Amino acid sequence: MAEQLTGKKILLGVTGSIAAYKAAELVRRLQDVGAEVRVVMTAAACEFITPLTLQTLSGHPVALTLLDADEESAMGHITLARWADWFLIAPATADTLSRLVQGRSDDLLTAIHLASEARLVCAPAMNNKMWSHVATQENLTSLRSRGAVILGPASGDQACGEQGEGRLLEPVDIVTALAESVVPAVWAGKRVLITAGPTHEPIDPVRFIGNRSSGKMGFAVAQAAAEAGAEVMLIAGPVGLDTPTGVNRHNVGTAAQMYAAVMQQLTMMGSRDIFISVAAVADYRAETVAPHKMKKSAQQGITLPLVSTQDIVAAVAALSTNRPYVVGFAAETEKVADYAQEKLKRKGLDMIAANEVGAELGFASDDNALQVFWETGSQEVPRGPKLTVARSLITIIMGQINADSTS
Repeated sequence: MAEQLTGKKILLGVTGSIAAYKAAELVRRLQDVGAEVRVVMTAAACEFITPLTLQTLSGHPVALTLLDADEESAMGHITLARWADWFLIAPATADTLSRLVQGRSDDLLTAIHLASEARLVCAPAMNNKMWSHVATQENLTSLRSRGAVILGPASGDQACGEQGEGRLLEPVDIVTALAESVVPAVWAGKRVLITAGPTHEPIDPVRFIGNRSSGKMGFAVAQAAAEAGAEVMLIAGPVGLDTPTGVNRHNVGTAAQMYAAVMQQLTMMGSRDIFISVAAVADYRAETVAPHKMKKSAQQGITLPLVSTQDIVAAVAALSTNRPYVVGFAAETEKVADYAQEKLKRKGLDMIAANEVGAELGFASDDNALQVFWETGSQEVPRGPKLTVARSLITIIMGQINADSTS
């Protein structure tokens, strides 16, 4: 996997943690796999390791201050921001994470972050209590929602004498994890249609039938597909997530609206190469929607007649013209493999990605794990951040498409 970093331009940001000494080895490890490395340091980082050390190892001057007359005459922070393929901050302190979330730009490192379109990767390092604090965790959630990759931290003895989560990953592990986050542009020229999130089926103007889907997995798949070079259209149910960079988005509310949007994309808007149905579409809707809010009566309960919604992924799989390669999702609480394979056959899908929901996986979680099935095989994607899992799924889909085309 590490060969995927060959030729990559990595800007290493070093911040004020005792773990900053590991930056020296990290520079070497990145160079060993063929990456080109330049370094930017905060003032606090210079208290732990000298810029001369990292300059000598990287072979480039270390960028230190925002208001450097020589550098800023050529807009040095903009130059670095444009140069990098990846902006790796290791170690990333709790303060640094907070400043990134706030959009601060009063030092060189944070100014580069705002000016750069490079992928942001943070390898946190801090005291275990600081790591577990709700503020830090909320900052991490915010960064992930913007597409940042968080590597680690590890658990063990800490410089403060305590034990727990918060240790910087070892440099070799950072390089391995970074390599696993790289998706080659294998989908360049591909047109991909993705659905994500729940649907809300109205009962009256106030109430609806819905589910716990957060949309995070579908948005991660859309981001991974865009990273791989695809032209991506994302049809999203009612979720509060930011649109991934490079992705076109169309919002819907109900299953009927999602069905109509999908079919429009596959017919009126021209064919799509791949359709990935990640959305947790409601299976049923109210037979009749009340025009006004239903009032609670003295009776115990009500009877609510339901009818089935349109099965979107099955309808796409059944198309005779403009049929894309169809990938479905199955969220199950038991017998995951059995139910997924049955759904694969019954709906005529090309592939299905199954995940168990619950146990801090699936809905509303930042992590997921998949069992992927197709007619002649299967592959497991181990538990990890949803974006990492999504990138693995993209690789599996393309591998199977290529295998089918040569068979």
